[in-house]
Amino acid sequence: MQSTETNLQLRLWTVEEYHRMAEADIFAPDERVELLEGRIIWMIAKGTAHRSAVVRTDYLFKKRLENRAWVSSQEPVKLNERSEPEPDISVVKIDPLDYGDHHPTPSEVYLIIEVADSSLKLDCETKAQAYSLAGIKDYWVLDVVKRELHIFRKPTQKGYESEVIIAEDGTVSPLEFPDLYIRLSDMLPLV
Repeated sequence: MQSTETNLQLRLWTVEEYHRMAEADIFAPDERVELLEGRIIWMIAKGTAHRSAVVRTDYLFKKRLENRAWVSSQEPVKLNERSEPEPDISVVKIDPLDYGDHHPTPSEVYLIIEVADSSLKLDCETKAQAYSLAGIKDYWVLDVVKRELHIFRKPTQKGYESEVIIAEDGTVSPLEFPDLYIRLSDMLPLV
């Protein structure tokens, strides 16, 4: 793949190579990285608002989707051979083996949620593109700064066709669980 800015050839990594690097301790124990479209990217440091929103959202979805879906926080999802991000929240199909033999793949994903305090551009552009390419049908970005939710749906190879932004006082339902009404204020940190 060529970079359009410099015409340099970039070496893109596979998920298998990424795992081998981790097993060989190439990454320091405190290094937080993830693989996205063949590139190893640094995960942005999390502030207290980010942490609070992740914890609140994780608790809310686990409580409301008990026995209907598996809810994970900051665990890998294998999108394809070159992408294995660690979304803040992933809602996936229940696996009788508890995903002991693989990370969830797009066909097993109901919903991905990223929480943004300083990462809004990355989450709404770079990650949205990767999730869309993988066919993730329901992708949300919770903006804890503006206290709103970006809802991305209708994935294509060029990105999501639909982006809706709801305000703090709004409600939303995941595509796969239309009977589940989530108040955005319940996901956001208390003020």
